[in-house]
Amino acid sequence: MNKSQEFDSIIFTDGACSGNPGPGGWAVVLSSNGTTREISGGLAGTTNNRMEIMAMLKGLQSLDQKSKVLVITDSRYLHDALNKGWLRRWQHNGWRTAGKKPVKNQDLWEKMIELLKKHDVTIQWTPAHQGRKENERCDQLARAAASKKNLSIDSGA
Repeated sequence: MNKSQEFDSIIFTDGACSGNPGPGGWAVVLSSNGTTREISGGLAGTTNNRMEIMAMLKGLQSLDQKSKVLVITDSRYLHDALNKGWLRRWQHNGWRTAGKKPVKNQDLWEKMIELLKKHDVTIQWTPAHQGRKENERCDQLARAAASKKNLSIDSGA
C-alpha cells in the first residue's frame, strides 16, 4: 500500500518571512480524494515560525470532516514540536519552555491542539529545496503571499 492510500488527505505546508519579524506568507498544497488544491495567505509583522504553524492550521481547517491526514513540512520547529512532545510539555508546564520562558506562538499552538483532537494527524519532515514538487510549490506560494501589498498585521506576533 502506498502512502496516499493510507491517508484521507496529504497536506504539504510551508511558511516564509522577509525579515524576522517582517511580512510573511503561508501556503498549503492539499491532496484529497484525487484532487489537489492550493491555498495561501500572508500577514505583516510576523515570523517564519508563525507562518509555518499557520500553514498547517489553515490546511487542517480546510478539511470538511474528520480525516486521517499526513502533513509534510520542511519546518523542524513544527515537526519537532509535534513529534518530540514539545507541545504536550509546553501545555503541561503552563505554556513555559524547559528554560521557564513563555512559549512563543501560544495562540497558534492552542488552535493546533483543537485541530489535533479533530483529525488523526501524522507529521513528516522533508528537506527544503530538494526538488519535491509540492514542497517547492508551497515555497513559491508562501513567498508570493509574503510579498503582497497591504497585508493585515499579525496580532499574535
